[in-house]
Amino acid sequence: MISIKNLGKSFNTPYGKVEVLKGINLEIKKGDIFGIIGFSGAGKSTMVRCLNLLEKPDEGTITIGDKDMTKLNKKELRKAREKIGMIFQQFNLFDSKTVFDNVAFPLKVAGYPKNKINERVHEILELVELKDKEKAHPAQLSGGQKQRVGIARALANNPDVLLSDEATSALDPQTTYSILELLKNINKKLNLTIVLITHELDVVKYCCNNVAVIERGVIMEEGSTDEVFLNPQSDTAKVFIDITNNLQISKEKEVTAV
Repeated sequence: MISIKNLGKSFNTPYGKVEVLKGINLEIKKGDIFGIIGFSGAGKSTMVRCLNLLEKPDEGTITIGDKDMTKLNKKELRKAREKIGMIFQQFNLFDSKTVFDNVAFPLKVAGYPKNKINERVHEILELVELKDKEKAHPAQLSGGQKQRVGIARALANNPDVLLSDEATSALDPQTTYSILELLKNINKKLNLTIVLITHELDVVKYCCNNVAVIERGVIMEEGSTDEVFLNPQSDTAKVFIDITNNLQISKEKEVTAV
């Protein structure tokens, strides 16, 4: 479904050229929930932005379905992006628009007729359990509800792929759980391929079937989530697991002390 071959990306800075991604190779199957985990600055967000060409790679190819995204002209790329939804940590909603209008926005851009827009928006709001909030504005919503609007908007054009860039990082644990449950439900109902970028090990363990570990722009390890975290091979994965386990032990001690 998604094939990444020899992906490279660098940025020019006042201090010189910085290589952010180095020879990335990944295969993600259709219908998978695939996690990409790494510490801050590892290159994971740049990588996900390369998938829909929000960042143009310096080298390599990105094939989604039967389309090499790096070979498309501007018109073809706009069309291809309609089938790639994306959700963000900070929601990126229009504060002046209602929930309905936020979800309708990509459909209007795509030129859907008004009656089809109404039908589709109501369908998607029901899927994300926000049918009663269609007239509300983002300021009237909780963080979890805002992210559900973001997910609904990303699903409006009936995409084949959903990219999630740290979508639960700003949410509390209970809300994170509800959003992950929603993503798993959407994946199952729609057979939607989800690529989930995160620095949270618990998110990957709960939600993802397969995972890649990235560090300094290089894929250090990949495989099934169970394999990688029960028997980590890379130092990066081992450090991730040790830090997460130590944090969990600290939390348990705090609870016991109280």
